[in-house]
Amino acid sequence: MRHNLLRRENQLDGIEAVVAHPQALAQCHGWLSAHLPQVERRPVSSNAEGARLAALDPKLAAIASARAGSEYGLHLIAPAIQDDTHNRTRFAIVTDPHRHPMPRASGHDCTSLVVSVSNRPGAVHDMLVPLKQHGVSMTRFESRPARSGQWEYYFYIDLQGHPDDPQVATALRELRGACAYFKVLGTYPLDVH
Repeated sequence: MRHNLLRRENQLDGIEAVVAHPQALAQCHGWLSAHLPQVERRPVSSNAEGARLAALDPKLAAIASARAGSEYGLHLIAPAIQDDTHNRTRFAIVTDPHRHPMPRASGHDCTSLVVSVSNRPGAVHDMLVPLKQHGVSMTRFESRPARSGQWEYYFYIDLQGHPDDPQVATALRELRGACAYFKVLGTYPLDVH
């Protein structure tokens, strides 16, 4: 996703605040620190809302898409200011699995899960062994502190494959046995553009 700095005025000088969704502000932290270090960073509900506000106030700049800039009549002051040129924002549709069952395997799927393990030596290693043994690749592995106690973490994992794939099914079954908490968040086909 390309983040652009947009403004009513066609210049960088005179900006008092940059408005954007908190995620966009974080994704552009390096650029903002280098080019607008003294300017306030003001979080708003969405980048589109930031563009709308910047269209109303000449002292504001927004981080938003070129389309939002065009819609609100803003100048593109600086293109592609995101720190990571490969950043992406993922959106998920959350639904009741009894009403909308998991999609069938497409051959290019991702399965997202959240797990936790007991606080003991080697627990994270033991959790990953079934994935290695069955040739299931992780595309994401993040930890977040659990609110239940000290040194307890939830691990958010994306796996290549679908739970109906035999090797993924076997790895998930064994992984469940190694975890104190295990939940499949969902499965979806990857965008293969």
